[in-house]
Amino acid sequence: MDAAILIRYGEIGLKGGNRPAFERQLAHNVDSALRGLPARRARRIFGRLLVEIEEGAVPEALERLQRVFGIVAASHARVCPLDMGAIEETTLAEVAAAMERQPATFRIDARRSHKGFPLDSVAINRQLGAAVLKAHPHLKVKLDGPDLTVHVEIRDRAAYVYGDEVRGPGGLPVGVSSRALLLLSGGIDSPVAGWMAASRGIALEAIHFHSFPFTSEGAQQKAMDLCALLSRWTGRLTMHLVRFTDIQKAIYQHVPAPMGVTIMRRFMMRIAERIATERNIPAFVTGESVGQVASQTIESIATIQEATRMLVLRPLTALDKESIIARAQHIGSYPISIRPYEDCCTVFIARHPETRPDVERARQAEEPLDVDGLVEDALAQTEQFHWLWGEQVEAEPSRAVPGVRP
Repeated sequence: MDAAILIRYGEIGLKGGNRPAFERQLAHNVDSALRGLPARRARRIFGRLLVEIEEGAVPEALERLQRVFGIVAASHARVCPLDMGAIEETTLAEVAAAMERQPATFRIDARRSHKGFPLDSVAINRQLGAAVLKAHPHLKVKLDGPDLTVHVEIRDRAAYVYGDEVRGPGGLPVGVSSRALLLLSGGIDSPVAGWMAASRGIALEAIHFHSFPFTSEGAQQKAMDLCALLSRWTGRLTMHLVRFTDIQKAIYQHVPAPMGVTIMRRFMMRIAERIATERNIPAFVTGESVGQVASQTIESIATIQEATRMLVLRPLTALDKESIIARAQHIGSYPISIRPYEDCCTVFIARHPETRPDVERARQAEEPLDVDGLVEDALAQTEQFHWLWGEQVEAEPSRAVPGVRP
């Protein structure tokens, strides 16, 4: 290996006694994200992760690491011996490589975690700064907001010199905060909710309801593409594709039209609970945001949730649509979500849906329906699809496969 990537993390460094477990999960996820590249396993060194890697694979590795939750920043580092002559030579090489950007100002930022090294950080900064000024007299030192910062980290076994950094998403490593089932529609909100839950360390599976032939194969493909995109951030992702057609027909035939959306979502909760229980998943994640549509009033949310005993997480509750769209654009889901294919949440919808339902009226509306039988039929027609870091795989990856630990 002739190069290295230094990975910095933020929040997990504050986890006290749990910090080693968080660091191990992050290292595990980094190894998984870099699968197939010529790199050694990530190892912890003094509040950093270090990945030794072949030089030619660095750009691809940095691109992948931008989507690994828990990473604050990652940098392509030049590795050199613990010798000031070698460190100076390596620093000059880093500066020379940055000259194509035509910087006018610079600074050296040295950190010495290896206390046996003969120079302290201030002395290292001075010596290296003087060498840079001698080699590039047009440059000026600027400590606050320079065009170029060269970082020098003195570790126990080697020194690492690097300039630019690639920003990561921050948050917590996926897998440290249990698991949740994402109720994924084809719209803008639910993928953002899933992404936000994953940023807090929650490992996701997804469930999507389709009503073919009332909804098109394009609508199903949209959900598949959203799962593929989310898995580029989460690692492993399984989607449960539920055929909802018969349930929607029954609702349309037997339930008063204004209550249709409420009853439909109550069925979704029941089916999702069955799958979550079988998969040992303790919570749901939904894209609900209070007040956006008829099914998202406080009364509607309460009536729908009464159909399940599951904990329901709603990351978007207090966000407005503009904020949600901005996040969707950031993570890349927006262009997929706005494809013009209806999902089952929009077919058979009443012109004037009930906005203030209550549990008693919902139960009365469900009386003509064979609730248990319809749920069982839908479960029997459910398919599973699986992704690993953006790539669809034929079968669910083994728990031994790098990704998210159980």
